[in-house]
Amino acid sequence: MRILVLGAGGYLGGHVTERLRALPGARVLVGGRSPGADVAVDLASDRPYLLAGALAKAAPDAVVNCAGATGGDAVTLAEVNARGPAALCAALREAAPGARLVHLGSAAEYGPGTPGLRVAESEPCAPAGPYGATKLAGTVAVTASGLDAVVLRVGNPVGAGAPVTGLPGRVAALLAEAESASWDGPEGELRLGDLSAYRDFVDVRDVARAVELAATAPGPLPPVLNVGGGEALPVRELVRRLADAAGFRGRIVEAVGDGNGGGGSERSARVSWQCSDIGAAGAALGWAPAHSLDASLAALWEARSRSFVPDGVAAP
Repeated sequence: MRILVLGAGGYLGGHVTERLRALPGARVLVGGRSPGADVAVDLASDRPYLLAGALAKAAPDAVVNCAGATGGDAVTLAEVNARGPAALCAALREAAPGARLVHLGSAAEYGPGTPGLRVAESEPCAPAGPYGATKLAGTVAVTASGLDAVVLRVGNPVGAGAPVTGLPGRVAALLAEAESASWDGPEGELRLGDLSAYRDFVDVRDVARAVELAATAPGPLPPVLNVGGGEALPVRELVRRLADAAGFRGRIVEAVGDGNGGGGSERSARVSWQCSDIGAAGAALGWAPAHSLDASLAALWEARSRSFVPDGVAAP
């Protein structure tokens, strides 16, 4: 089986690629802008006919699109999250119409949830900002393409390699800095923004397993499947557990009213509750989360503490 992964250099894409490469009988090709890519493509700017030419040469049985932008201005978000999937679908219809397309969407497409309730795939979407809106546009392009395609709407992924653009990665970076600077004792402080929101966290390894199942499942799949932890957790609890995993003994201070200045993220602004109903993914793929949040945070901290290099110290 030939599987093409787009966006393999990103956080989710890296884990997905590693998982797929362990699949017996699979040949995994990497597509992107990097010099080492097997298939040279740029979803944000390539014309569909150029993408089609590259796809025809790759002849994939499945394409996994992990490419996406989580930050930047509205134009950047639209180019990558909305235009990219649309161009990819147009190219696939021409070059590889029988290939399975697995596209990574986002729970941000739903917008603000109702406290205490899980949101199912059939619920209407009302994204609260440009990130969610552009991800929703990408989902619509995929689901309306007529291809053998499925969108996995991913919750808040946690695990090794989490980027500092998201809360778990940013807090891990601050904790690594605290450990290096020796201000993680009882007098130390970790100052963050408002941590009162509730989020649905899912281990990045569980996301990668859902992608594997979606790419290899026989027959058609539902157009959209939620991939999350299936429960809402206070963000401050995640921060506290991560601090415990890091051995941080100081205080965690929330700057209430500080907007996104350390607690939240731009793409999840104005959403106080997010929780996904993951029953459909269980029925269609036989998938359910296998890693606890504590296991996810332990993996995140172990990877972050290994890679942290204090200022003024040369990396090996």
